[in-house]
Amino acid sequence: MHDPFPIPCPPFLSQLAKPIATALDLPTLPLHIHEILFATLAYHLICVYLSPFVSARLFPTIYPKLPPRTRLNWDVHVVSLVQSVAICSLALWVMRVDGERKTQEWEERVFGYTGAGGMIQGFAAGYFLWDLVICLRHLAVFGWGLLAHAVAALVVFSLGFRPFVNFYGPTFILYELSSPFLNFHWFFDKLHMTGSRPQWYNGIFLLTSFFSCRLVWGSYQSVRVYADVWSALHIDNAGVLEKAWDWDVSDEVMRYATGANVPAWLGGVYLGSNVVLNTLNFYWFGKMIETIRKRFSERKGKENGSLKEEDPVLVEGVALVDGVVDGVVLYEDDEVRETGYIQVDEKEKVLKLQKTEVRKRKG
Repeated sequence: MHDPFPIPCPPFLSQLAKPIATALDLPTLPLHIHEILFATLAYHLICVYLSPFVSARLFPTIYPKLPPRTRLNWDVHVVSLVQSVAICSLALWVMRVDGERKTQEWEERVFGYTGAGGMIQGFAAGYFLWDLVICLRHLAVFGWGLLAHAVAALVVFSLGFRPFVNFYGPTFILYELSSPFLNFHWFFDKLHMTGSRPQWYNGIFLLTSFFSCRLVWGSYQSVRVYADVWSALHIDNAGVLEKAWDWDVSDEVMRYATGANVPAWLGGVYLGSNVVLNTLNFYWFGKMIETIRKRFSERKGKENGSLKEEDPVLVEGVALVDGVVDGVVLYEDDEVRETGYIQVDEKEKVLKLQKTEVRKRKG
């Protein structure tokens, strides 16, 4: 299947990409460099301009009052939401209409190329390139885990331009099917809907989709790609070259397989990156269960009105660690000074305030 993207790559852009493609041995990169740059630029504009503009108007009492760190996180989640919906829709469409995928054997799955698969890899690489830049610029916000994910994902999808396992581009991008629910879960917290019924239903969809798409589907497809790469590493490539010469060039599939071989480093890098992604998925799934359980246990505790003795209560920045704070200045001006003490009444589930007023003499 040819590249269905309606905008062809400008010749000058393709020429600019050729030295990089030659140096990295990525011969199909010049065919899709415009899609990579288009995606990167689009996600940058959404993050910097579109998300702040729309969010401030949809949530005028919440978004403008968020701290800068949280606003950045909000805008990144908006980009993730847009990207996951768009790329998964494209991938599912390609997997449905690309008839060549149904008959491909391991040689085509490892060394073959289709324009539609290249388009998916181009848009995915563009997103992960943007993601990598964001993680590097704001490492203190997003952490090493997300940086490792961005690097591994960019490597995996960039190797498809070799071409190498181009077939699996649409397959593995379906990891992102769980991302909309993950983003909605985060937005519910910021919209003061923590523990609400909508967040509860979304949490069910989140855990179900994450488990199904990333752990079950992802692990199954990882086993398949491991088997295909193992075959490429250990089976004589003469058959691959023969199939490349016999294939109808108009179908594109084996056009770039004339030098078909899989160096050990290439198999190791790809499979190593895949292991990193799968390991992160299992780790994040455990963290998600822990987070969702915490959200709703906190909500239940608030509804029951329970206060734990070991949990401090904050009153204007003062922690009631032992249940009582004395000498708190409640109000003061030129004439009056009010002080008092605050106490937690565990029996009645209330905070009690004892106030003392002192009027200052004039003259």
